Amino acid sequence: MTTASTPLRFDPNLKWLFTELPFEQRFDAAAKAGFRAVEYADPYPYSPDQLKKWLADADLEQILINSPAGAADGPGRNGWACVPDRVKEFRDGFSSALEYAVALDCDVIHVLGGIRPPEVSKARAFATYVTNIGWATEQASSTNVTLALEAINHRDAPGFILDSLGEAASVVRAVGGDHLGVMFDVYHCQVTEGDVTTRLRELFPLIAHVQVADVPSRTEPGTGEINYDFVFEQITSLGYDGWIGCEYRPANGTLEGLSWCDKYSVPTTKATT
Repeated sequence: MTTASTPLRFDPNLKWLFTELPFEQRFDAAAKAGFRAVEYADPYPYSPDQLKKWLADADLEQILINSPAGAADGPGRNGWACVPDRVKEFRDGFSSALEYAVALDCDVIHVLGGIRPPEVSKARAFATYVTNIGWATEQASSTNVTLALEAINHRDAPGFILDSLGEAASVVRAVGGDHLGVMFDVYHCQVTEGDVTTRLRELFPLIAHVQVADVPSRTEPGTGEINYDFVFEQITSLGYDGWIGCEYRPANGTLEGLSWCDKYSVPTTKATT
């Protein structure tokens, strides 16, 4: 377990960081910056073997991938899990995600909840979502993969199926099992609900993964309104021993923005055991 004397472990999300470079070059860039693990949303344009080679060449661990989404400008941009007439598409996509996660020795799949279609009631969309999450959790039960449910704020994703972290937690509790947890994204929590550390403490037993960015501009910690000194202190005191994903938009370039790691005295490298 992590203690107050053990550094937290950060990994860059390669969808957001090192975007100055082509995707295949971001692995080496992350390693050269001192990171020992990475996450990213969309592995599917590449074969598992190709991704494994990039990871191995850079001596990196794979921490998280997302379940497949639709086109960035389409209704499926945040996934299909809550859409009643897209159940087959969601399940086929999740099966692919699970194959990738197992092949990459990846700890977590962020299962995208989806945008509720305006013609579908909240109750029907939510029931579809819970059923699909239950099915996905059962598929993962024979693996070492944990599924993470994230409440994405409605400013960035209007109509997203989950309204709050509490609602995500209610699904985790209802479905149950050791392969399902909450994605605690500090940025989304602050935008939607605030009171970050209270929610962190309340939901800690259910947290599968943590991600960070500052508010309001989704830039690196220390560039906005969140007191990350206090947030990181709370995460450490709770004994969090997972990775923390850097899912932010660098304000002035990736490498220039990494100075926050030194500011908070949290190294980017893996903790020594």
